[in-house]
Parts: sequence; structure tokens; C-alpha cells
Amino acid sequence: METNYQVCSRCVMDTSDSQIKFDKDGICNHCTEYFSLVTADQERQKSKAEKFKSILETIKSEGKDNEYDCIIGISGGVDSTYLAYMVKQEFGLRPFAVHLDNGWDSKLAVKNIRNILKRLEIDLHTYVIDWEEFKSLQKAYFAASVIDIEAITDHSINAVLYQVAAENSIRYILKGFNNATEKIMPKSWTFNKRDATNIQDISDKHGTVKLDSFPLMGSDKLNQYEKKEKIKTISPFNYIVFDRDTAKKLITEELGWVDYGGKHYESIFTRFYQGYILPRKFSVDKRKAHYSNLICAGVMTRDDALKEIAHAPYEKELIEEDYEYVTKKLEYTKEEFESILNAPVKSHFDYKTDLKSKIFKKYLSPTNPVVGMIKKLRK
Repeated sequence: METNYQVCSRCVMDTSDSQIKFDKDGICNHCTEYFSLVTADQERQKSKAEKFKSILETIKSEGKDNEYDCIIGISGGVDSTYLAYMVKQEFGLRPFAVHLDNGWDSKLAVKNIRNILKRLEIDLHTYVIDWEEFKSLQKAYFAASVIDIEAITDHSINAVLYQVAAENSIRYILKGFNNATEKIMPKSWTFNKRDATNIQDISDKHGTVKLDSFPLMGSDKLNQYEKKEKIKTISPFNYIVFDRDTAKKLITEELGWVDYGGKHYESIFTRFYQGYILPRKFSVDKRKAHYSNLICAGVMTRDDALKEIAHAPYEKELIEEDYEYVTKKLEYTKEEFESILNAPVKSHFDYKTDLKSKIFKKYLSPTNPVVGMIKKLRK
């Protein structure tokens, strides 16, 4: 551990985020920003509730002549499952569910999705990504040695949601994001999910298969969807009170949902990426951000979070099983994959990007965040 290691005195964010700042009381900037946002949200709660009521009325009115009045993404995780329940049962909307199959769904995720939508009587559209293209792209990201390997999944999900909305003349996409449980996430641990230029350049430089059908959505395409098609994205959980434990209890009892044991662990690759690749190659444990959100939200104690972080992200046996499964599916030998994990970390800004601002570039510049920090942490 680095000499100047420090952990926040209020949450569990620490100097593994190279941009973190602490005040004189040892409280980090993430906490300060979180509570500033939450306080503002609480002060606006009444007006937000009234605004959301108006939004729902607009969605229903504009979609009255369509078979569906909104699009929702469904992954089988807590947020998307609870959103599906609320949209259908509480908001009284007629959603069309969209699922992205990138080849990494766990059997439990598939079962959860099937049970959820059957009970809620929601129609499903599954977009299956061409596996050879996606495999080439994932391997290109490994070869590029950049941190946000999951950007390609997040990007394609967003692109498909807009695409399906446009094809079905649906103007509203509802998402399960909410500030209360996702506000804290260091910029240096991720990258811009909408950066089609970065994805294309990494594929061009390191991929082996041309991206013919992969759902890329550049700024021009996004502008077309939002300006010409007038498609809007709404995050309902930012307008209503969202409690993850309450949500879990409800979807378990009402929909027969089964827990995966970790945030976003409905995907085998995501589980392996967050639980093994990030900690080992990039010295990043995303649980620190996830738990810090829960601490600030008042649903988890700091002591409990520290105890959880002291343990491995998931069981050794399952890690070994996932390691074998992932390397075999991506057609790596153990030696090849170990070489990838041990390769020097590179910046997304070593490749072409839509982000021109110096403010963004500082997050992953070779002279600043992750690269220098990881060298210290590995000593």
C-alpha cells in the first residue's frame, strides 16, 4: 500500500481514486458532492414529484395511439427489475422491454428476466450482438490495456434503446439510474460511455473483425434521435424515493427475483471484470464506490462496508471458474491472458476520442490518474 494512503473518514473511498480530495476533517470530495446533491434533491422533492406526475401524463398522452408508450431496458438486475415493476404496476405505463444479449448473460439472469416479464405481462425485444464482432472488440480493449472494458456494453445498450424507440415511434426511454445509489463513482475508474470514436479507434487498432453490425451511436446519430425523432430519456428514480433494500424485497416477493450476490453480477463477464480484473490489473475495487453511496444514503454503516471490503469480491472457487470460462470463451491461453493482466495500463486518451476538453483528459492522462497510482499501489 502506498505511503500516502488515505481513506475517507465518512465513507470508504480512498486514494485508489487518484483525483480524490480530503478536507481538514478527512472527509472526501465524493461525500461532499453527494450530500450537496441529495440536500438539493430533498429541498426540491415536492416540486420533483409534481414534475414527474406531469411527465407521466405527457408520456401517456403522446403514446396513446401506440401499442407501447415507453421503452425500458431489462438486464435482470435490481434496478431494471424494480423499474419494470414500477413502470407497469405503479406508473400505469405500457412499456416495451429491451434486453441486450452480448453473450455473457448468466443462466440466472435469463431466468430472472423471463419470470419478471411474464408476471408483469411486458413484451420483450432481445437484441443479440454478433458474437464474433463483440469478441473481437472485447479482445481489442484488453490489447489496448484501457480501464473501461465495459464501455462497449454500456454504449451498445444505450444505442439499442434509442434504435428500438425510433423503430417503434416511441418517444420516451425510462432508465433505472438514480443519484442516491450511483452518484459516487470516480471519473478515473470509468470512461465516457457514449464515445463512439474511442470505441471505433480501439477496434481499428487492435481488433480482428470489422464492426459491421455492432450498435455504434456517435454524436450525429444521437442528435438525430433527440432532435429529429424527439426521443427523451427519463430516470424515474431521480424523482421518487428509491431504497435498494425495499426494492429487493419487493421484486423478490412479487416477481420471484433471485439475487446475484453483487451489483451488476447478472453478467458473468461483469462479475469477473469488477471482481477480478479491476482489482488485479487496475487496483480498483468498485465496491468502495458502491458501498460509499449506500453509506451516504444511510442504508449501510461504514464499519460494515470496511468489513465487506476486507474480503475478496467473490468466492475463490467462483473466480477460478469464471477465469477458465472467460479465457476459453475469448480464446485466450492462460499465458496470453496473464500477459494482458500484467501489461502496463494505458489511457483511453491514447486513442481517438470525442472528448476534447482538458477537464476530461485529466481523468485518464498518462501523466496523471490511474497509471501513476497503480505503479505506487503495486510496489
